[in-house]
Amino acid sequence: MPKPVAREPLRRNSRSNRARILATARLELGRNPDITLEELARAAGVVRRTLFGHFPGRAALLEALAEEASDTLRSAMEAGAKPTEPEPELAPESAERALAHFVVAMWPVGDRYRMLLSLARRDLGAERVAEILAPARDEVTAILERGQRDGVFHTLLPPAALSAGLEGMLLALLESVNIGALEDDGTRAAVVALVAAGVPEERARAVVGEVASGS
Repeated sequence: MPKPVAREPLRRNSRSNRARILATARLELGRNPDITLEELARAAGVVRRTLFGHFPGRAALLEALAEEASDTLRSAMEAGAKPTEPEPELAPESAERALAHFVVAMWPVGDRYRMLLSLARRDLGAERVAEILAPARDEVTAILERGQRDGVFHTLLPPAALSAGLEGMLLALLESVNIGALEDDGTRAAVVALVAAGVPEERARAVVGEVASGS
């Protein structure tokens, strides 16, 4: 009888190819949003048939990147973002620290997937982008609502509208990184977000400095 084919190495190789293709796509699409799948295959070091076996078209590839971005965002929120409502036995974190912590923690995720910003509306659609960003929007809105209630953020706008404004600004800053107009590890963006929410600049810098140093 013929020996059974060892399928696990094949599956491992398939997973490795898929991960390499996605990693290459994140990099190359950021450089050239109009790169072809054939060019991506060459850049990833795989044959055209391998790439199309995982992603039969550009839409499938971008959807996979969107799903990866969504999963990464949720994981980062669970692992790094502070809760907006702490346990009763814990001292509450101020809303200004919570907002600074959130921006600093989420910035690497946005930086990693910033190329999606230039492709999103054209290839994925506004609804899919909104779905990806929904958890972050809800978290920031909750932080802003608490900060307004505590008197540390201005009340010129309702929390949801202020959250949308901050989101637009942060996305614009990420796009500035994308085109090389800005270098930031998230701390400058966090200071700007606090200032836009109504925190004096000196206080904003101090809060972000504490958050970034882990103190």
